[in-house]
Amino acid sequence: MAEELKYVEKWNSKINELKLGAAKADGGTRGKVFKVGNQASLPYLFKEGDIPFAPIIAAEVYDVPEDDWPQALTEDLKDVFRHPLDWAVKMVEEAGADLVCLKLQGIHPDLGGKSAKDAQGLAVALLKKLNTPMVVLGCGQADTDNEVLPLVSEATKGERLLFGDVVQENYKTLTAACIADGHNIIAESPIDVNIAKQLNILVSDLGMPQDRIIINPTIGALGYGIEYAYSIMERARNAALSGDRMLAMPFICFAGQEAWSAKEARVIEAEAPQWGNARQRGIMWEVVTAMAMLHAGADILTMRHPEAIRIVKAAIADLMRH
Repeated sequence: MAEELKYVEKWNSKINELKLGAAKADGGTRGKVFKVGNQASLPYLFKEGDIPFAPIIAAEVYDVPEDDWPQALTEDLKDVFRHPLDWAVKMVEEAGADLVCLKLQGIHPDLGGKSAKDAQGLAVALLKKLNTPMVVLGCGQADTDNEVLPLVSEATKGERLLFGDVVQENYKTLTAACIADGHNIIAESPIDVNIAKQLNILVSDLGMPQDRIIINPTIGALGYGIEYAYSIMERARNAALSGDRMLAMPFICFAGQEAWSAKEARVIEAEAPQWGNARQRGIMWEVVTAMAMLHAGADILTMRHPEAIRIVKAAIADLMRH
């Protein structure tokens, strides 16, 4: 025992605690709320410090489905793929996701040009359908997102959702909306600790409380820079636990998005029979990507495949046993 304790490291700081969702007593309507962060050690080293909250999983749901998703995804989601409300219910109630990540890609001018009213209506309908909070993402087109996301933020005021992403070149409009409406915000940086820190400073300087910011460090999937992403997250987490408050934000990692973009998760069996069953290969590509990010310190994972979610949820439960 003495030999074991010799190597226990104690940190002088901890990660911020971020609350996601507002119950009725807090001015919202959510039946479930989540807390992430507040760790006082590196991931799952329980002897070194308190780790009070398990990581959570947000299942991706699109207002307009992707037209190039692999067959393993579209086949297993075929009953709900074009019905966002049913899709969300399936992922929470059947797959076991903690909440949903609503991607409003249909507002993009080249992907349907849905109106802000459409986006507001879907977000509100999802909140009525589920008792969880949610993550809300724009389409990635800056002008459109700056127009639509603040209106969605206003329509869901007081629910303490998580909106994203803001980047160093475009953060003021959405940050101001989230401050006014009581939401959290995702700060995205391109696998760079210094940019992550600078963006957190910029967002904080606008008046956003530090405990309402979460870092999207951007990651790579298995085989696509995952080691580098891991090392950047590790550096940021070490700095935060050593006292750097501008890096002491939880992490959100888009594991499903990255994993299912990998060639190895997309190629069908007829094209590469030596690679084995395409469905199982894709699922495991997402699982391994997600597990690596958990060990790097991810607090929220966004994922896509129901079976991958079930596997990772079980793994999280095992990791939290100590």
